[in-house]
Amino acid sequence: MRITELQTFEMWGEPRNWIFVKLITDEGAHGWGEGTLEGNEATVRTAIHQLGRYLIGKDPTAVEHHWQAMFRHGFWRGGVVLNSALAALDQAMWDLRGKLAGLPVYRLLGGPTRERVRLYTHVGIYDPSKMVDDAQRDLADGFSAMKTGAWAGDTSLSESRAIAEFAARVEKLRETVGSDVEIMIDNHGRSRPSTALRLMQALAPYRLYWFEEPTQPDDLEGLLALRAAGAPMDLASGERLYSKWDYRPLLEKRLVDVIQPDLCHAGGITECKKIAALAEAYYVQVAPHSPQGPVSTAAAAHLAMAVPNFQILEFVRSEPWRDRVLKEPWPVERGHLLVPDRPGLGVDLDEAVIESSQPRTVGVPRGAWFSDGSVADV
Repeated sequence: MRITELQTFEMWGEPRNWIFVKLITDEGAHGWGEGTLEGNEATVRTAIHQLGRYLIGKDPTAVEHHWQAMFRHGFWRGGVVLNSALAALDQAMWDLRGKLAGLPVYRLLGGPTRERVRLYTHVGIYDPSKMVDDAQRDLADGFSAMKTGAWAGDTSLSESRAIAEFAARVEKLRETVGSDVEIMIDNHGRSRPSTALRLMQALAPYRLYWFEEPTQPDDLEGLLALRAAGAPMDLASGERLYSKWDYRPLLEKRLVDVIQPDLCHAGGITECKKIAALAEAYYVQVAPHSPQGPVSTAAAAHLAMAVPNFQILEFVRSEPWRDRVLKEPWPVERGHLLVPDRPGLGVDLDEAVIESSQPRTVGVPRGAWFSDGSVADV
């Protein structure tokens, strides 16, 4: 079997555009991958085609060899764009490898280590006015974990007011969902260490599952300061780290309790399996970052089925496009994803549906400003 063709697709999936790659072989088999990177769709598509030229004429089952060649032989290696393109191609090769073997990818990775994959949803992400309605919907559907935050509009408030309003929203969410539901907070790295500590102290009464990206991902000293100050809850980070080398200092310094590699950005299944193994050595849990489309979800779920230190998987409902684009939607039961025992990643996409949902202006916030008009982190 040899790869003979590479195609890329873009569609609107709510609340972002999804980027898919399809590798086709001379025997008619095909594999799907995803490299969604909101706001940079055209750049990633170009990178997929540039990297993917190497794969034409190659055996798709030699995944590790091809990963190493595409990562190392470009000289300019790593970063979110190149590693997102590499991730998409890696996922597609694993899909083909599983189909050739007649096995789901998680069995090729050493699984299963569990029967099902626990999920958490988004409630009021970007827009706090939707938080309670989203939470009530998800509770009714059986979910027992949810994340909120990422409120770019708060950057225009004074620190004391922003913290007070943040805490009031989380208090309202806790009252809505009760004591048994897990609540996570996404801070998008907006805070200085001192501000992050004051915010976490204000949120401590509401028993958070974790506090995500309290500081910018490159500010390891900031995380160290939070640890030293006695951060009152678990810390999570890693969605903006793209390789095992990026994760090494985070883990060696024991700065977080949960890491969040993204199967669309951190080199795909091949690299994220290694990142998870590295985290296991430090007793750190893995909760893949996965707010993208159905192929990303599938890749992350196969990793979750195969590694012992998986904790929980991010799941954006993306209605109605997630189920429409899948020829066979995956079942979600009581807040858990049931991974089908189908060969490969177990997903096949309807190209007519992709064509019917044309890309749009990205739906996530693309700007944040302080009260004086200066640039803040989104």
